[in-house]
Amino acid sequence: MAKVSPGEFIRQVRQEVAKVTWPTRKETVVTTGMVFVMVMLMAILFYLADQVIAVGVRVILRLGG
Repeated sequence: MAKVSPGEFIRQVRQEVAKVTWPTRKETVVTTGMVFVMVMLMAILFYLADQVIAVGVRVILRLGG
């Protein structure tokens, strides 16, 4: 790999950052909202799955006793 001077490195970084398409404020808010909704849905799903498994374990343990 070729060695690059610190000044050249900074210039290259600035060129790459200029190519980035930054999201608008609205896109960021909508995406953040979608993430929160999905996190809540998954939390509910895992809670329900945990409850079902817990009931199953209790039934199995009662059979053995």
